[in-house]
Formats: sequence, C-alpha cells, structure tokens
Amino acid sequence: MKALVTGANGFTGSHLAGALLERGHHVVGFVRPTSDLSRLEPYREASALDLAYGDITDQAALTQAMAGVDWVFHTAAYVELGVVDDKRMARVNVDGTRAVLTAAQEAGVSRLLYCSTIGVYGDTQGQVIDETFERQQTGFSSAYDRTKYQAQQLVDQAAAEGLHTVSVMPSGIFGPDDPHFGPVLDAFRRKKLKVWAGGDRITGIVHVDDLVDGMLLAIEQGPPGAHFILSADELTTREMFEQLSRLTGVPTPAEVPPAVVRVAGNLLDPVGRLLNWQPPISKERVHYIYDRCVRVDGSKAKRVLGWAPRSVQSTLQDCVSARG
Repeated sequence: MKALVTGANGFTGSHLAGALLERGHHVVGFVRPTSDLSRLEPYREASALDLAYGDITDQAALTQAMAGVDWVFHTAAYVELGVVDDKRMARVNVDGTRAVLTAAQEAGVSRLLYCSTIGVYGDTQGQVIDETFERQQTGFSSAYDRTKYQAQQLVDQAAAEGLHTVSVMPSGIFGPDDPHFGPVLDAFRRKKLKVWAGGDRITGIVHVDDLVDGMLLAIEQGPPGAHFILSADELTTREMFEQLSRLTGVPTPAEVPPAVVRVAGNLLDPVGRLLNWQPPISKERVHYIYDRCVRVDGSKAKRVLGWAPRSVQSTLQDCVSARG
C-alpha cells in the first residue's frame, strides 16, 4: 500500500509516517521546502519513504505527489490560539484542504482520511456529545475552530460527491515529543512552573500513538463519509497536575485567581496584536480556559473499529518517563 501524508514532518504526521512504515507501507511525505524535517530523521534512511515538496495549497504539486497513491492522510494544519494570522490560517486549513481534496479526486486515490478536531462541534457547554451531535454554537471561539469547521464541510461535501473520506476528531493530543504540552511539562519538572490557570477546565486526552492507531483503523474499516471521535478520556487541569505531582514528586503549581487571568488577557491581547507577539495569555486563551467547554464520547471508535487507547494515566506516565 502506498500512502501520502500531508504535514508528515509535524507531531501527528511524523508518528503516522513511522507507523505506516513499520506496517510495511510505502510513504510519501508531503512537506514544505522550508519544513523542519528533524522529526522524520529516524526514517530518512528507509527506502520506503519519499518526500514530496510543495505548499499545501499547490494543487498541481499535490496531484503529482499522489501519483500511484492508494491512501491520503491529511494532517497538515495551522494550529494556534491567541494572536494568529487569520488569513494565513484560512489559507492553510481551508484552501489547503480544498486543494488536497481536489488533487485526491484527480489522482483517483481510493481513500482519504482527514484529521479534524473536536472543535468542529463548537462549544457544547459541558454537554458530553458524540458524532451525531449537531453544532449549536452560532459563532466560533477562534479562527482555528472556524477554519477547521470550514475544512470539515469541504471534506463532507467531497464524500457526498463520491470520494471515500473518513474523518477523525481528536481531543487534546499528548505524547513524549508533544510540542505544545511538552515545554509545559519540562518547566513543571524543573520547578519553574509556579502558577497555572483554570484548574476546573476539562481536557479530553489521546496519546499520539493511539491517535495514529485510530487513524489507521478508520481508513481501513470506516465507511465513506464516516466520523470518529478519538478521545481516550478526560480530566481537569487540576487533576492533571495532581497526577503529574504524584509521578514526579514536584508540588502542583498554584492556581491564579480567574479575575487576575482575565485582566491579564485583556491587557496583553492588544499588546500582542500591536507587536505581532504571542502573549502567554490572551482574550482567546482566557475564553478557552474559563468559558468554552467541549466534552466528547469516544466510544464509537472503540465499538465500531475495535480501537483500544491507553488510559489518561498511562499517557501522562509515558510523557513523564520519556522526558525524564
């Protein structure tokens, strides 16, 4: 089997490329000419790994890269909250997805898997929902949520037109080389993370390798147009640091009062936009911490696909052990 992975140099994409190679598949990694390829370094000597270069919106380059490809995994995305370039995010997440879908149709690939997000369901206000949930939030909490929702609409439209697509909606993706939570964990272990915000915030968690297993099961078994939530379980930020404290012996950081965090977000947000700087807290991040709550039920993937993710506790243990 020959598979193309967009964003193959990224966190999820590199783990997916490695898993495909381990299973004996030929992999084409679609990356930008300027991409950091360090995550792919362990596989660069593999004869079954080829790299194709191009911008994610370059339909011609995508079509050429998909020649002879059976499966396409679309993982490339601009992921960020706070101060972001809305136009660039729309170009990557929406226009890029449109180009990938068109190229896949032209190249005649048999199946395409889109790595979406639980954010497409909108703010569920703490209600636990599954794949049958119809979005109720009228607006969007962020440019990321908006662009991923728009991209998901394109994928569903392509499925209605006959392309065999399957979409997975991961919750928070964790792993030993996690570029988002990893630096936080490192600061915590060095006892440099003195404070934290939003202890009651609920986060769904999935280990990156379990996400990859779910993606492979979904593209192999998922019917055309299917959606699968991939989330092992959830816990609050307070519970997460309590578990990390038990694993490391490092005291849990103090929680900053919500009023202080909200004021800081209101003050730093305009400064960040003026200076094109990503502040540690912003209006959008405050909204995610205190006001937005998306909770999901990942049982469909377990029931239909036989997906068996590790527990949240095991995921945190793996993150701690790998970075120890």
